[in-house]
Amino acid sequence: MSSERPLKELPCLSDNLEGSLCWPQRTKLKRKPSCSGMLDTENTPNELIQQWSPPHKKSLTSAKGKENEENVFVLARRPRKKRESTAGLCWDSLPDELLLGILSHLSLKDLLRTSRVCKRWHRLAFDESLWHSVDLVGKALLDAELGQVLSAGVLRLRCPHTCIGQPSFKSTEKLHVQHMDLSGCTVETSVLEDILSRCRHLQNLSLEGLLLSDSIIHYLSQNPELVRLNLCGCSGFSSEPLAEMLKLCTRLEEINVSWCDFKGLHVQAIANNIPSSVTQLNISGYRQNLSMEEVKSIVERCPDLTNLDLSDSVLVTTDTFPVLQQLYSLKHLALSRCYQIHPASLVDFEKFPNLQTLEVFGLIQDSYLPILSKGLPHIQINTLPFSTIARPSSSMRKDHTLWGMHCWLVYKH
Repeated sequence: MSSERPLKELPCLSDNLEGSLCWPQRTKLKRKPSCSGMLDTENTPNELIQQWSPPHKKSLTSAKGKENEENVFVLARRPRKKRESTAGLCWDSLPDELLLGILSHLSLKDLLRTSRVCKRWHRLAFDESLWHSVDLVGKALLDAELGQVLSAGVLRLRCPHTCIGQPSFKSTEKLHVQHMDLSGCTVETSVLEDILSRCRHLQNLSLEGLLLSDSIIHYLSQNPELVRLNLCGCSGFSSEPLAEMLKLCTRLEEINVSWCDFKGLHVQAIANNIPSSVTQLNISGYRQNLSMEEVKSIVERCPDLTNLDLSDSVLVTTDTFPVLQQLYSLKHLALSRCYQIHPASLVDFEKFPNLQTLEVFGLIQDSYLPILSKGLPHIQINTLPFSTIARPSSSMRKDHTLWGMHCWLVYKH
């Protein structure tokens, strides 16, 4: 009688043997929790991250026969011991300080991508030390991500000519931003009020061409460190908060209030309350509202003016020359389209020994310009058609500068 037993009676080999085969009962695998679901997304610009993230790969499924539908074939193996790497260092072993130094050299696009690697990299990618300066020029629409970027601790923000929606701040904490350019943005006044109400450390601000309110001017007065303010072409606020703001912002050095929707009271508020710290002033475009009295008041209150623009003021005449001559530090003067000034009287500027540039567009013909330049050899005439006072960057510059400071995190290169 044969001692061999039927195959069906053979016991299943032990699961502990490497390379053994068995048919265990079907067990449900527990899915590991996703890392991204546990990340703190309070100050995370999710819209920008998703825009630059690679598309998710779809899992491939293959149709199998029904013969093994009940029993799943599993190849069981012992877990191999992890070999200690001696060839080099692992990313996880690097300290936070070294990783922050590496991340500081990434572009905005790459930095947002690395924030999705793991929880630790997400935390480091949004460290305040990496978000000191951001340039969002090229982003047509800024919505919730603007509030998240500002809340990340941005000190310098450049996003002119952008459509701003609702920033959606998650907390009531004050912002750290010091230099901000919102020139020409499409933004609701209420949204602008919400942003500026959180600012207490502004040093340079440009709101050129925006519709403002008395509340916005009041919020500006709560920034005593304000140095440069560009309100060119702004409207929507009265003279009282303007005067109060000028009284409280005693560190102002450059202010551009040209071509605003001003009346006589606004011009008087500036002339009677402008701080003595101002060295560059653009108050052009007020035709019948800027009189000789306002010019005298400005000169008396700001004796250290180096750059003054009085263009497009019909009431400015040659009688203002002796008054302007009291400004011993005056280097740049603009009197373009002040039609009450006779071209022949421009030779009197030879009495201004420190004057370097003179803008008189519309007062003299091109044929007379060489004769005037010969009479004033120490002065450059009609070289700057556009004022640069308090503006974040010159119209001729194409780089990512903000009042001479560079922005490292750039939306588009």
